[in-house]
Amino acid sequence: MILKREAVLLPFFYLINTSNFTIMKWIDALKDFKLYLKIERGLSQNSIDSYSRDILSLISYLEAHAITITPIDISSELIQQFIYESAKHINARSQSRLISGLRSFFSYLIFEDYRTDNPLDLIESPKIGRKLPDTLSEEEIDKIIQAIDLSTPEGERNRAILETLYGCGLRVSELVNLKLSDLFFDEGFIKVTGKGDKQRFVPIVDSTIKYINIYRSEIRNHINIQSGFEDTLFLNRRGKQLTRAMIFSIIKQLVKKIGLNKNVSPHTFRHSFATHLLQNNADLRAIQLMLGHESITTTEIYVHLDKSHLTEVVEKYHPRK
Repeated sequence: MILKREAVLLPFFYLINTSNFTIMKWIDALKDFKLYLKIERGLSQNSIDSYSRDILSLISYLEAHAITITPIDISSELIQQFIYESAKHINARSQSRLISGLRSFFSYLIFEDYRTDNPLDLIESPKIGRKLPDTLSEEEIDKIIQAIDLSTPEGERNRAILETLYGCGLRVSELVNLKLSDLFFDEGFIKVTGKGDKQRFVPIVDSTIKYINIYRSEIRNHINIQSGFEDTLFLNRRGKQLTRAMIFSIIKQLVKKIGLNKNVSPHTFRHSFATHLLQNNADLRAIQLMLGHESITTTEIYVHLDKSHLTEVVEKYHPRK
């Protein structure tokens, strides 16, 4: 059995005294890991890219220090040194993310019988507080949307985009990937493809439907749509899918225009959607389903946003009030 195991491992991770060859073997392992994340775990490309950056940072460290060691042989002490050096340049949250990514990579190697231990097992993540998301008030959301210049074709599109972000609580990746075939307006729902290609149906209110329909009939119908994007809902001027970066840029410009002193991103609209629903006594489980959170504990962060609201709930519903 030992000979058989070595025969399997040698083609992939055989170590010789050249750093380039060793680094190449790390890249081979990373490619296999990415396939595993995509096929076996069904993660989104964004999540896969995030894991990849963690491994690539370790590879860069080994290369910079001329360390020739394979993924099979690297020790906990060496990884600890890498994390210690990295901690000088990144915050605790990023450091925790790095440790988590490396731990997953070596767990994969154990899963494939390339290693028998995980060198991250004895390395603790830094203690970090749970960061509460930034939110906008209803008045602030109205001001941002009212700042859109509706005299331009992009203005009508941008209004529909922000109304959809806030009205449906979408992630920015879910928004840019939204299809015409995902719109079920007669039923009052849209179909959303979230993390790991998991699909869910999210209710959509009449006002959001109205703005999307205005964009579709008055703007989108007059765009020269490029091949492959015929079913994509939100398009740029060249008839292609909008990028995540473009959505960020649209929001940043509007926030600056109204002089709002807050760090606002597309995700802020999603957080505001959930927070406002909770403030209006929506069920936490229903919010979880609409946001596409796999665990209710992720949704529970919104419970901590408004303590005054919780006090009102207790005073109104507790039998011994």
